[in-house]
Amino acid sequence: MRLIAFLHAVNQPQNYYWRIAGFYFFYYAFIGMFAPYWSLYLQSIHFSVVEIGVLMSVQPVMRMLAPNLWGWLADHTGKRLQVIQMAATLSAFFYLGVFATTSFWGMLLVLALMSFFWSASMPLVEATTLNYLGSQTARYGRLRSWGSIGFIISVVGLGYAFDYVAISWLLWAGLLSELGILIFSRQLPHSKVVPHHTDVQSVRQILLKPPVLLLFAACFLMAAAHGPYYTFFSIYLVKHGYAKSAVGQLWALGVICEIAVFFLMQKLTQRYSFTRILTASFALAVLRFMLIGWGVDYLFLLLIAQVLHAATFGAYHAASLGLVHETFKGRHQAKGQAIFGSLSYGAGGMLGGLISGPVWQYYGASCLYTCSAGMALSGWLLMKWRSTLL
Repeated sequence: MRLIAFLHAVNQPQNYYWRIAGFYFFYYAFIGMFAPYWSLYLQSIHFSVVEIGVLMSVQPVMRMLAPNLWGWLADHTGKRLQVIQMAATLSAFFYLGVFATTSFWGMLLVLALMSFFWSASMPLVEATTLNYLGSQTARYGRLRSWGSIGFIISVVGLGYAFDYVAISWLLWAGLLSELGILIFSRQLPHSKVVPHHTDVQSVRQILLKPPVLLLFAACFLMAAAHGPYYTFFSIYLVKHGYAKSAVGQLWALGVICEIAVFFLMQKLTQRYSFTRILTASFALAVLRFMLIGWGVDYLFLLLIAQVLHAATFGAYHAASLGLVHETFKGRHQAKGQAIFGSLSYGAGGMLGGLISGPVWQYYGASCLYTCSAGMALSGWLLMKWRSTLL
């Protein structure tokens, strides 16, 4: 009887928790397929290191360009949900192209079209989620943790699978994730924009405030620092003798720690400000990337590095999103999240991905991850500067 009552409650039109959670689950399951293993798939069809770096940078490029367009469209039309659904449909459609090409230019075109629509939805869903939570934004971490669970299931399951089956089966895992995104995009709630006194300001006026500029610049550097991690970490591990199942386990360890932080964020934000949490995450990112760059042959050091993912992504993501939500209110919410995604995960991720190939090829992996540590250190300095202006 309790189970029936629970299922009845979940299916009530007003209860969107599990519907939003389902979208996060499949969206990040796609990332769990793409980030660790797509470079291995590209390597299996004989792309060079530089070509892999370029192809893996397509998604961050589109995360830089597309969200601003979609955020403007959603705010201008007031039809945020319809924009999310259209983007999810076209993303799934263009993803089908990966089954039809193994050429560099063909893959570049397919990934560009797919990513243009795939990257559109998340900033809008983040704004929808925060609107849905209302005054209970501290619960965001628990809701977002379902995305991390999807990532873990994807990365661990595929890691084990690829010890026994061909890497080309990755394409079908991606299609399953795309279909899940499409289905749950049609289950999301309509979100009303609550008027705010800052509506009279333009987005440009808000964006050009020094603390906002410094926040976005620091987050740009953090995303750039992670570019080599998302592009070459799996290849790096396999090159040093780790099995694909071990690669999946190391990725999963980081995300398990990330989930733990999402559940702790409510308590952390009661004791520390978003700014302090964010500043600490930059400092720990410096340590993490130095461990990856110079400790790859020591499993214990790699385990520490992956545990630090809790800070460098989990705490970082929740705190940065919270600061953006506090900064962009009312009719600027979708545009604010879109600009943040474009400048940080988009432009920063693109830079990190593009420099990865040449630096890896000519200077080696240790130098590459030392560069990541240097970018994280620069971001920490910007956050300290920002603190003096508040």
